[in-house]
Amino acid sequence: MTTPILIILIGFLIFLGHYLAQLFDRTKIPDVVGLLVVGMLLGPVFHLIDPTTFGRAGRVFSNLVLVFILFESGLEVRFEQLRSALRGTMGLTTLNFVVTTLVVSILAQLFGGLDLLSALILGTILGGTSSAVVTTLVRKVNILEQTSTTLVMESALSDIFTLAIPIALISVYTGASFNIVTLLSQIISSLVVALLAGVGGGYLWSVLLNQVPMLLKTRFSTPAFVFIVYGLVEMLNFSGPIAVLFFSITLANVTLLRPRRLSQYFPSRHVELTATEKDFFAEIVFLLRTFFFVYVGMSIVLDNGYLIALGVGMAAVLFLVRIPVVLATAGRKTPQLDMAIMSIMIPKGLGAAVLATLPVQQGIPNGAAIQTMTFAVIMGTTVFCTLLFFLVEKRRITGFYALFFGKGRPLQAPLLPPPSPPNTTGR
Repeated sequence: MTTPILIILIGFLIFLGHYLAQLFDRTKIPDVVGLLVVGMLLGPVFHLIDPTTFGRAGRVFSNLVLVFILFESGLEVRFEQLRSALRGTMGLTTLNFVVTTLVVSILAQLFGGLDLLSALILGTILGGTSSAVVTTLVRKVNILEQTSTTLVMESALSDIFTLAIPIALISVYTGASFNIVTLLSQIISSLVVALLAGVGGGYLWSVLLNQVPMLLKTRFSTPAFVFIVYGLVEMLNFSGPIAVLFFSITLANVTLLRPRRLSQYFPSRHVELTATEKDFFAEIVFLLRTFFFVYVGMSIVLDNGYLIALGVGMAAVLFLVRIPVVLATAGRKTPQLDMAIMSIMIPKGLGAAVLATLPVQQGIPNGAAIQTMTFAVIMGTTVFCTLLFFLVEKRRITGFYALFFGKGRPLQAPLLPPPSPPNTTGR
């Protein structure tokens, strides 16, 4: 594809993204599905664009999307919501990872012909959720802030498991040493270091904003600092997404967390984006997520019909086993609608796609099968998630979820009050 045609295509995708977003607002037909289909047509169907030609730029792009989306989402989280959601988030993230790993591993062994270790690698790769999809969809429905925060945090915290454990299992095939104590220490240290880096970076930046007023005049100074924090944490082999999430949460709650003796160095109010900045970043996030989902569609590999069908079947089973996971971890007063939304928020993202390429690169015998099934599950869970979201939001399948979540629970959260006028006086 020549450069002029590629530039024309980029312009076309931007227009298409806006059209699908407006169609979503009017009809609730998920725009994600349309973007994925376009990506598949450009990539594996007509072979107009090969995603491998992007090389490292594709990985950088996916990380850029996550940074912006997590940063914007974290600024909306208040400390009270975080405190109430944290316990449920850890339980939901851990239990969902364990159940997903076991179910996928069993199905891969029974129907995919994978050995135990290869099946475990596949299961752990698929144990998390996609931050880009989750944070996009939870804003489109009237659920409790605590539920929204729990789902966003789950999508970020699950990266700790899906990054550390598959790589550790792959090391067994490559001949490297494997130790369960070392693995657990890596997971805990990844969480702790990323959290401390995010909180510390948020404190440091809030001080700089308070002491250097010139920084408040630039729209991109805060995201630039977020990029630095993310990059430094990733360079240390810890979780950059966790650091970004807690950086923005700290920034949004610095007035509640500031030390009393040093209060003069911190802002006297919440650090908020102005209305102009919110519109600016919302447009950036929109453009990035548009290309992100097209890129995921292009990355789907369609080379084995049986394994693709098996992967789609795995995706369907994962939505069923998610129901008892939500039942076991959600609070008793969580509304039925919130429980239903939690049950469908298991899309797999580009992180799983990147990890799926590692077994092939390392020469693992079943590496190609792992990659094919992973791409199929990514596509299946993303499409199922968005379609189920449409049906739940339209109250088309609430009766099905009421069979599991209806006992003693309200139907949904109270309607949100009208939005207050935007704050244009502070950050």
